[in-house]
Amino acid sequence: MELRIRLAKKIAESGVASRREAERLIESGNVTVDGQTVKTPVFFVSDSSEILINGKCIPQNSQEIIIWKFHKPRGVITTKNDPQGRRTVFDFMKENQRLIYIGRLDYNSEGLLLFTNSGQLARKMEHPNTGLKRVYRVRVFGNINTEKIQELKNGVVIEGIKYRAVDIKIDERRSSRANFWATVTLWEGKNREIRKIMEYVGCVVTRLIRISYGPFHLNELPSGNIQRVFPGEIKRLLAMELLNESR
Repeated sequence: MELRIRLAKKIAESGVASRREAERLIESGNVTVDGQTVKTPVFFVSDSSEILINGKCIPQNSQEIIIWKFHKPRGVITTKNDPQGRRTVFDFMKENQRLIYIGRLDYNSEGLLLFTNSGQLARKMEHPNTGLKRVYRVRVFGNINTEKIQELKNGVVIEGIKYRAVDIKIDERRSSRANFWATVTLWEGKNREIRKIMEYVGCVVTRLIRISYGPFHLNELPSGNIQRVFPGEIKRLLAMELLNESR
């Protein structure tokens, strides 16, 4: 079954317009899907849908798949354009490729962020049912509740939101003031998930670094630097049946 996504996101992935610009084009009646005019952004399409803007078909991702690794610094926002004028992850991308980020990191988080030129690959890697492993190094402050850590291994509901299994390993105690590092492993990526999970077990996150996403690792890539993934690594990724690293 084909994955379906919102029309505005599909247009944004093609590089023709930003998400907000795409929404304005749709509401103005400038977009057709399979020959029919669509005027609501709340409309879902698949990769086989024919999408035209002012009578012109949007580009399709039929070229060679490219993946970049980027070490996102703190204080950088994961978006193409920020109305507040803050520095974005795309300010670091020197390539002219139309790239899409995979699995955003919030403003105060840092570490591995992946980019690709394939919207379909990005959706598959982000989809909860794919279950790609994300690993983080997290510095926290507080008195952690070990019983709740055990609960997390089976998934929990926090403030009405269901979170899948989370694995937390305490690495080291740093002082009597209860500052310590932990390694946190997720198999999905909800908004601010780690910060909410750590609050649930009695701690506040003071630093959050993603060190791996699926088969890709940050390793020694310096902060603010980008690195293209070797074609052989991409072939191995694509050889995994729907990225079959699920849990």
